[in-house]
Amino acid sequence: MIWEQHCLVIVMTTRVMERGRPKCHQYFEPDVNGEATYGYFTVRTISIEADPDHTISTLQLTNTKTEESREVSHWQFTSWPDYGVPHSARAMLDFLERVRRQQANMVTALGDTWAGHPRGPPIVVHCSAGIGRTGTFCTLDICISRLEDVGTVDVRGTVEKIRSQRAYSIQMPDQYVFCHLALIEYALMKGHLQSADLSGFDQGVDEDSE
Repeated sequence: MIWEQHCLVIVMTTRVMERGRPKCHQYFEPDVNGEATYGYFTVRTISIEADPDHTISTLQLTNTKTEESREVSHWQFTSWPDYGVPHSARAMLDFLERVRRQQANMVTALGDTWAGHPRGPPIVVHCSAGIGRTGTFCTLDICISRLEDVGTVDVRGTVEKIRSQRAYSIQMPDQYVFCHLALIEYALMKGHLQSADLSGFDQGVDEDSE
C-alpha cells in the first residue's frame, strides 16, 4: 500500500509494547542501518531522531524487483498514556503540526515528478486497532483544517463522517472529549479564542481507554 500509493509519511500513534503486551508489530528495524524484508520489499532504517513525545525515523523502502528506492518519513507519537488520554493536547498538537510540515516539505521536494493531489499522497495513520487514537488524530487534523479555512469546527459531524468509512472510530468517550479539549487548546494558542472555561468539561469521562 505504501508503495502503491506513493506515501511519504506514516504516523504511528502507539508504542510497540504497552502495559507489558504487544500493541503493534515492529515492522521496521529500531536501529540505524537495520533492515527488514517483506517479500520483494526491503525497509532500511536510515536515521532516528528521538524527542520526549515522539520519534522520527527516516526509512528507505526498496522494491528489489525494480531496484527503485523511496524515502518514507515515519512519525511515532510515544507520549500517549497507557490509560485514558493526555491531560494536555499541546504535545499532540505540536506533533500534528510537524507531521503536516514534513508532508509539505516532501511533496515540494518531489517537484514535477508528483502530478497528483496538491497536498501530496495520502498520509498513513495507524495505532493498534486503527480506530481509537487513529480516529482521534484524523479528527483533529480535519477539524483544525476546517477551523483555519472557514473559522468553525464540527467535531460530531467529522466523527460521523469518519465512522461511515471506518467503523467505531473515536472508540471511547474520553477520546471524543479530548478532541474538543484539543481544539479549544489549539484555538487559544492561535488566537481564535481569548479565553475558555473548561471546569467540569471532562467530569464522568471514563479514563480506561487505550
